[in-house]
Amino acid sequence: MKRFLTNCLRKTAVTALILSPLALQAQQPKIQNLRAYDQSGINVFETPKETDVKFDGLKVRFGAGFTQQFQAIKSENPGALNSGGTSVATAGANKLYPLKPGFMTAQANLFMDVQLADGIRLNLTSYLSARHHNETWVKGGYIQFDKLPFKGKVWDDIMKVTTIKVGHFEVNYGDAHYRRPDGGQTLYSPFMEGNVMDAFATEIGGEVYVQKNGLFGMVGLTNGMIKGNIDTVFASADGKTTRKPSIYLKAGIDKQVTDNVRLRLSGSYYHNGGNYGSGLTLYGGDRTGSNYQNAYDQWVKSGAAQASTAAAFSGRFNPGFSNKVDAVMLNGFAKIYGFEFFGTYESANGRSKTETKPRHASQYAVEGIYRIGKEENLFLGVRYNGVSSDMVGYTNEVEVNRFCLAGGWFITKNVLMKAEVVNQQYKNFLQSDYRYNGKFNGFVLEAVVGF
Repeated sequence: MKRFLTNCLRKTAVTALILSPLALQAQQPKIQNLRAYDQSGINVFETPKETDVKFDGLKVRFGAGFTQQFQAIKSENPGALNSGGTSVATAGANKLYPLKPGFMTAQANLFMDVQLADGIRLNLTSYLSARHHNETWVKGGYIQFDKLPFKGKVWDDIMKVTTIKVGHFEVNYGDAHYRRPDGGQTLYSPFMEGNVMDAFATEIGGEVYVQKNGLFGMVGLTNGMIKGNIDTVFASADGKTTRKPSIYLKAGIDKQVTDNVRLRLSGSYYHNGGNYGSGLTLYGGDRTGSNYQNAYDQWVKSGAAQASTAAAFSGRFNPGFSNKVDAVMLNGFAKIYGFEFFGTYESANGRSKTETKPRHASQYAVEGIYRIGKEENLFLGVRYNGVSSDMVGYTNEVEVNRFCLAGGWFITKNVLMKAEVVNQQYKNFLQSDYRYNGKFNGFVLEAVVGF
């Protein structure tokens, strides 16, 4: 009898764990102008202006994103200097992290959305567990206005097409950040990772959107840094100590041409003319980390093995534009019945604090996704992503290329299983660099919950 009761309790607990997202989803209050955290949030870019949610008082909604991964990847850099050794004590500086198949530590995000008033909502997102920060870490929080608490037809007419966002938030530069994994919230992305040169940052400031008849435009102004900073500024190589804000613009068209055909085209521009505080992080602002764990990282730094938090951005390339940056991103998206195309072209110029001349970096990415079934619960995808960049001390550009094949199954709109095969190569790096003649390849499996 005791064994029977124990088994019943165990099965009940497992069933409750599996069904809890569905139960929570059913009980959750609805929030206006919100991008859903489940399957229905896929291919949503700027938050929808129209809403059918009626305001009937202050409401608080909690959501989450959970991701568990299994990785089987191998990496190599044959011919790289100082890459020998079989232990931490004997490993050279360019020896790659030794890899074996296994599970990664699960990642988790917590979302709190609050309907404060009609057309006014607040968002707070926290990373509960991630590669870069294993402890709880706040991503940011902001207030979004789709209506203003002012009486008058003028204000009503303005806010019919206008959205205002103020706070500490994910800056809306380009469209690629809407499709990338973000800590535990990996449900929007058909692949394990975003772009190799990952344009993603959270900054303090404001954005103003105008949307009408499929046309949209946005202007943003932020402090240009990942956090607030009132510290003493540091001089750059040219002696300047100023700290300038970031200004960025976006415009495009997003049309549902027919019931089965949608087309979107957008262009974005990001500018910061000089930040000598904590530094710009447009290509290094992620506080979570890569979903390829230690896939291509140095094993030892400063005489000791790297912790996973110190090598959190495996497989990405940061051009190092921490002082000045001008970047342009063009994106195209098409959905024709079950087929999706998403393309990115990006060109950036910038420098670090220790440089006196700007360098150039560019990338392109092409994705093709085919979603199967009436509810599009199955999908297959392919992507190619290439990066070229000038490097300090180099006479030629370096290149990083990634090819991926992926597939997934939405068991429910909140639960996703997906798999990816990846091959990434590094070209034209110096022999003294750990990326010389480098590559990694293998597969990753991922179980995702989002609600």
